[in-house]
Amino acid sequence: MPVFEETEVGRGDREPPGLPRCRRARLAPWAGLLLLLGSGDARSFAAFAGARVWEALARTTSIADVAISPDGNRVAWVERREGEAERLFVKAWRGPAEPAAVQPAGARERGEHEPSWSPDSSRVAFVSDAGEEGQGQVWVASAAGRAARRLTRVKGYVGRPRWSPDGAAIAFLIVPGGAGGGPLQAHRARTGVIEQAIDNQRVAVADVKTGNVRLVSPADLHVFEFDWSPDGRAFAVTAAPGPGDDNWWEARLYVIDRVTGGAREVNRPALQIAVPRWSPDGTRIAFIAGLMSDEGATGGDLTVVPAEGGAAENFTAGRGSSASWLTWVSPSRILFTEYVGGASGIAAFDTGTRKVEPLWSGPERVAGGGFSGGFAVAADGVTSALARQSFERAPEVWAGAIGDWKQVTWVNSSRQALWGRAESLEWSSDAFTVQGWLIPPAEVSKDRRYPLVVVVHGGPSSVVVPAFPGPQQPVGALAASGYYVLLPNPRGSFGRGEAFTMANVRDFGGGDLRDVLAGVDAVLARFPVDPQRLGITGWSYGGYMTMWAVTQTDRFKAAVAGAGVANWQSYYGENLIDKWMIPFFGSSVYADPAVYERCSPIRFVTRVRTPTLILVGERDAECPAPQSFEFWHALKTLGVPTQLVVYPGEGHRFRDPAHVNDRVERTLSWFEKYLGR
Repeated sequence: MPVFEETEVGRGDREPPGLPRCRRARLAPWAGLLLLLGSGDARSFAAFAGARVWEALARTTSIADVAISPDGNRVAWVERREGEAERLFVKAWRGPAEPAAVQPAGARERGEHEPSWSPDSSRVAFVSDAGEEGQGQVWVASAAGRAARRLTRVKGYVGRPRWSPDGAAIAFLIVPGGAGGGPLQAHRARTGVIEQAIDNQRVAVADVKTGNVRLVSPADLHVFEFDWSPDGRAFAVTAAPGPGDDNWWEARLYVIDRVTGGAREVNRPALQIAVPRWSPDGTRIAFIAGLMSDEGATGGDLTVVPAEGGAAENFTAGRGSSASWLTWVSPSRILFTEYVGGASGIAAFDTGTRKVEPLWSGPERVAGGGFSGGFAVAADGVTSALARQSFERAPEVWAGAIGDWKQVTWVNSSRQALWGRAESLEWSSDAFTVQGWLIPPAEVSKDRRYPLVVVVHGGPSSVVVPAFPGPQQPVGALAASGYYVLLPNPRGSFGRGEAFTMANVRDFGGGDLRDVLAGVDAVLARFPVDPQRLGITGWSYGGYMTMWAVTQTDRFKAAVAGAGVANWQSYYGENLIDKWMIPFFGSSVYADPAVYERCSPIRFVTRVRTPTLILVGERDAECPAPQSFEFWHALKTLGVPTQLVVYPGEGHRFRDPAHVNDRVERTLSWFEKYLGR
């Protein structure tokens, strides 16, 4: 096979033999189809099919930031399609009326998100960049979704507005004069004298009548999440000394006085902390504690600490699930969502009896955890609203009593699953029972065997639960194009308790790869899959696992590594969030380089025989592009079929729809070339 050269999309692409000519990054999707159809390439069908499926998935409306009014009568949510601005809608969910789109006056380029209801249910606050693209402000609209007005006029990143208990003020997070949004965003160019930027995120409070804004939290603390105290005099926050995103893995629980801004440390957890929530009587603060590799991807144990400080109690220790979000519905009752295996659940905990009451569970995604806004509860503690979706059903808003919800939207009613019905599988690996999802092609014949592609999730602290495949990952395109797709939840994942989540600490690529390979064996034993046509792919930690897998086994005949890590030792000094590595490796690379070396793919790269496509964003802060260059350079030197594609301006999560589409097209073409269909 020829040795491929690296490609930087949109900057003089050089295409490898046997792959279709990729459209330039800024061409419209239909233009890409014209190029593919006119290429005359024998393998253009794969990319054509991928583009067609990708466009169908890109037309799916995603739903997030679901919020229900305290009186339980109205629901607010955010809709978005790939490449389009976010739009906020409000609806009285019990009636037949159409949802009202919230449209700030004079909006041209707008994106509305993160709605928050006032205590009296009469108004909704949200963030919008209406009138000044790229600069979010806090806006307030009536409950009907009309008469929106801009409340703040600030500079810098703005997010997560929350009303005070008396409805007279709105608190929000702000990076004064700086950017925000977390490490998934593309990092800034780093040239000249390099200094550590101190762009701390702080709590600010805006007066609803005057719009006057005052910074509250200390300038030297970076606040990640917050919650008002019931009397409105303080905030419970998860925070750490700056600078910024890198210190989330060292965050502690503080109480910050609203007037003085003084910060008092309440709890210093052993691991990560998320979702602080103050009890209605003001005596306690609940949060989720556990091993979490990404801010906002929450999973762990339900923990409660006295608001004045003291010993924290873990109320779900040993439970075979991972709490992902919580709220108090009375001084003694906590409602929480959780991952249960590869499914979702809702449960309640009574702090008096110390018993957990399961309320609902199902094979679907109802809440992403942390501050992602998938599930919300009204003041009665029973009426709720949520975004529901599964592998076969695109997301919609539902509302009603927990487990007895009524569908509120039909925005995705025309979206159809282009693949077969997913099946939950369990298999044994070492001492563990491991779960995963298998998605088959739409039609399966008993007279033939099919290729299988394993898609390993990121994290490693994360989980695959049923969700309608979106355009950011190739799952839908692969299954719709005739591949079986295995989505494993190996050790290190959420959903089976904290011991399972921590089982790959200091063992990256060890037990979790054994879990993945055992899952492949389980599929081969039951389904018509060709053992000679196995592929593997993943993004972030999944990209690392892909690089690692091809150095450990020849079972995979094709691989696509997205935003992977080739060398944990060099990665430590290249990424902008290195603090995440301490809980997983036990120490810094400078104190214990051996533990970083032994699980680095580059150490075993001479074993690789698998053709490997490597994809990465130019400005990825989490998994920097040099890691992909390093692995690609080794494979190229060793004569292994490979190609590196660097996407200009992109961070860890891609923003340009053309780049997202191109990534799927290339992935599908690579597997088509080496596995067939």
